[in-house]
Amino acid sequence: MTDLFNRLNDALSAILSDADAAKLAKDAKTISENYRLRTGSGARLLTRESEAMAYAASRMPATAAAAFAAISRAIDASGTIPLTLLDCGAGTGAASFAADALIDLEAITCLEREEAMRGVGAALMREAGGALGHAQWASWDLTEKTPLPRAELVIEGYMLGELAEGMRLPAARRLWDAAQQMLILIEPGTPQGFANLLAVREYLCSLGAFVAAPCPAGTGKCPMDHGDWCHFTVRVQRTKLHKLLKGGEAPYEDEKFAYMVFTREAPKDACAARVLRHPLIEPGRITLTLCENGKKTTRLITKKDPLWKRARKISAGDQI
Repeated sequence: MTDLFNRLNDALSAILSDADAAKLAKDAKTISENYRLRTGSGARLLTRESEAMAYAASRMPATAAAAFAAISRAIDASGTIPLTLLDCGAGTGAASFAADALIDLEAITCLEREEAMRGVGAALMREAGGALGHAQWASWDLTEKTPLPRAELVIEGYMLGELAEGMRLPAARRLWDAAQQMLILIEPGTPQGFANLLAVREYLCSLGAFVAAPCPAGTGKCPMDHGDWCHFTVRVQRTKLHKLLKGGEAPYEDEKFAYMVFTREAPKDACAARVLRHPLIEPGRITLTLCENGKKTTRLITKKDPLWKRARKISAGDQI
């Protein structure tokens, strides 16, 4: 993930070299409040170039890290390496940066409704170069009924939850129809974000989709108890500008995210169990909370267990 952050931060530094830091901080605060208070209404939350630049500086490192984690696990679980990417609701291109760091992509297409986001995203990708530098950007409203262009991998990042409730499943259907091999949905790691994914999971499985991750092989009904939800965390190191925009001195932030991976074919390497929470490490014992055989289980690992050495380094989200 280091290469991803270096490349992204270099691109951000290049396009923000003449930006007013105080203005960026003010816009970042406004954006955060809009997403907290108005998301789920279908409203346009960000329209100006200055807002798009503030969004890129304050949110892209975290969303790119979440996408990197989700795509990595999708590849591991499915045994599939797609070569063409459709990034839907692309924002400023975080998911594309993450995918490009993991896959030698032959083509990238980014669909985004807001002109300001498209402009900033395209500028970032030109700075990054390579496959990103040749990405195609297009204006697209995912609530419309027009079929999407097709690609082997389709990614949606932090977009479904912004739609009004009645628009989510139709949008998910269009995303699935566009995916030739794999669809990855990434949402905030909140109860509502997970609930949105769970509704899509039930719907797309009724259309013949296979769930490759994070759900283990053979999982039917989700075992999450009422009031619990499936989510994971990725740690992001903050730059000086990032700390300014976040209004704090902490050197890092933890991005909580939920994700789901759907494939056209049954996954080749689906895991038997996945770690749901950070392991509880105590002297001589490690307790893992797992999703396993359609249930949420707890497994105690001791020094005599073959998993002991690996369990000492395992993290939430890893498969076993």
